[in-house]
Amino acid sequence: MSDAPLLQLSALTVPGSRCGPLDLALRPGLSFVSGGEGCGKSRLLRLLAEAAAAQGLSHCLPQPLDPAQDETLARDWLAAQQSAHGPHWRAPLAGELVQALALDEHLDKRLFMLSAGSRRKLGLVAAAASDARLTLLDQPYAALDARSARLLSELLAEAAQDPHRAWVLADYALPAALQDLALAARVSLGGEDE
Repeated sequence: MSDAPLLQLSALTVPGSRCGPLDLALRPGLSFVSGGEGCGKSRLLRLLAEAAAAQGLSHCLPQPLDPAQDETLARDWLAAQQSAHGPHWRAPLAGELVQALALDEHLDKRLFMLSAGSRRKLGLVAAAASDARLTLLDQPYAALDARSARLLSELLAEAAQDPHRAWVLADYALPAALQDLALAARVSLGGEDE
């Protein structure tokens, strides 16, 4: 894997976090951001997405849980993701994941009709199929069924070995299924176990 960071930021301040300014160098592979409730995990991911956009780095921060998108058909939401990522979109992989995550029967439903778990699954399809250089996942295990959680763990194990893409997972604690992975970076925003 390359040692060159895809995204490097100095003295980044995350509102709400209990740590000082961060120096981050995101390299290919899987990085993990931890923090307690309200410590800035989601804000950090949004800041990373903004920095990536400003530097012209393709990125994916799938957010099918946004209430503003409630009336959107699941199929249309995925089509918008495909359009946003253009020629890099991996349509065969998206199709495989839709099948594996049992989403095909939900594609013609509006997002508000889907469970939180199904909406998160849509986000996972977009994250994997986008082929973005920087992929940002905010608590992706929340509300997933056991089968989908195993599939996510497999995707993240592959991401940890990816020599071209940087993946950033934010959650309260590193999931047990990922404990043995070699991480590109670990960032703690504080507030865990309080």
